[in-house]
Amino acid sequence: MKTILCVMSVALILVLVIINQRANLLIYSMTFSELPELLDPMVGGKEVNWFDDYFTIQKIDDLTFAIGEPRYHQLNFNYLILGDKEAILFDAGTGQRDIREVVESITDLPVTFIPSHLHFDHIGNEVVFENTALIDLPHLRKRVTDNKLLLTRFEHLGETEGYSQPEIKISEWLTPNETVDLGSRRLLVLYTPGHTNDSISLFDREAGYLFAGDFLYPGPLYGFLPNSNMGDYLQGSQTIKSVSDDRLRVFGAHGNDSIAIPELSLETVTHLQDALIDIRSGILKSYGIFPVTYKVNDRVELLSEPSWLQNWDPSYPELKIDTK
Repeated sequence: MKTILCVMSVALILVLVIINQRANLLIYSMTFSELPELLDPMVGGKEVNWFDDYFTIQKIDDLTFAIGEPRYHQLNFNYLILGDKEAILFDAGTGQRDIREVVESITDLPVTFIPSHLHFDHIGNEVVFENTALIDLPHLRKRVTDNKLLLTRFEHLGETEGYSQPEIKISEWLTPNETVDLGSRRLLVLYTPGHTNDSISLFDREAGYLFAGDFLYPGPLYGFLPNSNMGDYLQGSQTIKSVSDDRLRVFGAHGNDSIAIPELSLETVTHLQDALIDIRSGILKSYGIFPVTYKVNDRVELLSEPSWLQNWDPSYPELKIDTK
């Protein structure tokens, strides 16, 4: 009996250690022994313009461009959004190649870089932008010194591919739910956490475009990372639903084995919101062990921690938009 109790105690201690250190274990499991090689170039349609041997440019309309990285294993997409007077670059990849050269080939407008969130594959890392705007959240603001923010390990996750934690120089703070005026074009800054607690989307209400970062794209959504939160994901989906109509076009930050722009519709936002509500209530069942997987629809899955580890308390519930 004593032996059984001892074994059970050791097993319990091991489980508690694993739970406590799951973020570290996750990072170690995701870390590459060496930087992944570039994928072979993919053949695209006539709408795909190869800028060089790495970047592609696809026109959404005359003032909106998707800058793809189809040879990077995460198939990143970044968005250049033009107005009459200013432009925004929403995400910038890892900086493995300098995206500024692509931007300058498209526009000579002053450009502000806005990251959808602070993971290494979106901020450009060693690429330094002249103007950078960041979402104004208390947990970020309190760490800023001389307009500079040193990213933490779990915010950045760059060690998985050998990137050091960078310091971001902030030119401007964006207030959640504020409108950015680019001159004849206005973008609503939406706080859409879930993938991370600092994730945002940009919404062009007139055009019906939502630039969603890693919040939503075709394929597996990551809701199990150190700064992920299921309650945040539900809040983010509700926020998007509250400002959208049937014209909505959702442009995500990662492709799914395709050179095409990763685009979804309001229907998938609805499916995601419904799935999250069903996950919280225990109706929608998962498969797998860690992360567990929930099917949202035929194009999207949500990867999460097991139900007993899920957090349903939103980080900043006051930032939800409840009405159109």
